[in-house]
Amino acid sequence: MDIFNIYLPIAGIEFNALLLVLIGFCVGVLGGFFGVGGGWIVTPALNIFGFHMAFAIGTDLANIFGQSIGATKKHHKMGNIDWKLGTISIVASIVGLEAGSQVVLILEKAGDVGSIVRWCYLFLMFGLSSLMFYDYISSRPKKTVSSQDQSEKPQDSKPKRNKGSIADKLHRINLPPMISFPASGIKSVSLWIVLFIFLFTGFLSGFLGVGGGFIRMPALVYLIGVPTAIAVGTDLMSVLFSGAYGCLTYSLKGRVEIIAAFFMLIGASIGAQIGATAVKYIKGYGIRLLFAAMIAFAGCSIALEQIYKITGNPSYQSAAGIVLMGTAVSMTLIIAVRLAAGFRRERRIRS
Repeated sequence: MDIFNIYLPIAGIEFNALLLVLIGFCVGVLGGFFGVGGGWIVTPALNIFGFHMAFAIGTDLANIFGQSIGATKKHHKMGNIDWKLGTISIVASIVGLEAGSQVVLILEKAGDVGSIVRWCYLFLMFGLSSLMFYDYISSRPKKTVSSQDQSEKPQDSKPKRNKGSIADKLHRINLPPMISFPASGIKSVSLWIVLFIFLFTGFLSGFLGVGGGFIRMPALVYLIGVPTAIAVGTDLMSVLFSGAYGCLTYSLKGRVEIIAAFFMLIGASIGAQIGATAVKYIKGYGIRLLFAAMIAFAGCSIALEQIYKITGNPSYQSAAGIVLMGTAVSMTLIIAVRLAAGFRRERRIRS
């Protein structure tokens, strides 16, 4: 496979072009389906396979921007975007993103930024996956469908929040100015709460080299109370703009490998259309279950990479790469199979 190796002049390393395309395709499918940029896969994958962490973050942000364009357009056609909420998220996320990127550069000069970023990844991924697994298990026996799992189209019904949920408690906080989001079925919530959530996820975007989506999508669902399908589309819209800004700021700092980003975008442009279309055929709790499983396995991969950094045993690094890419490929296949089944079911109904 050495024949496919290419030299990346900015990062100063050789890398396999087919591996870049495969990473891009998987991230495109997963990003379009889950409403995330896929940085929690791309940044660790590039780092595991030889990129310095700062270059992995910057290159990933360039890929996030490119692959989010097609996915956002697809979700817009499906009516899965709350543009009012997404616009607010963009403004707040950009402020947080710049702060996060500055922290990365400070840590890069001070010492081992890679280790710090990996520990943060572990905490967030295992914490989020545990929360979403618990939510799925506790809610699965219920026969009624919650507001967050109704049709992707908000005009079909008016969602109602579950009483006692975190989102319901936050909505009760009367901290003016209050704002509504009709497209998401939200009548009143404090603007300050919404801004804080997006500032925090924006900071993570700049610090971890992700679009912020792998924490913003759950935040939209569990903290703001947005229906799952609309949370996916709105998150992608925000990821698109925050990724664009992140790509710009890291490019100005000389941390974006353009050639690598181009090869990943070849695969991502195809995968994003597949992932976005699959949302139509898989219900909200199905999306959350797959999302929780995916970030849990990705967290295991990062844990193995951290063990390698501590022990120096290369077998842990190989295992980390296998777990990470195996998770991405497996989830991509599951989504593709569910999409094909949905197409067949739809044809039977029409006939």
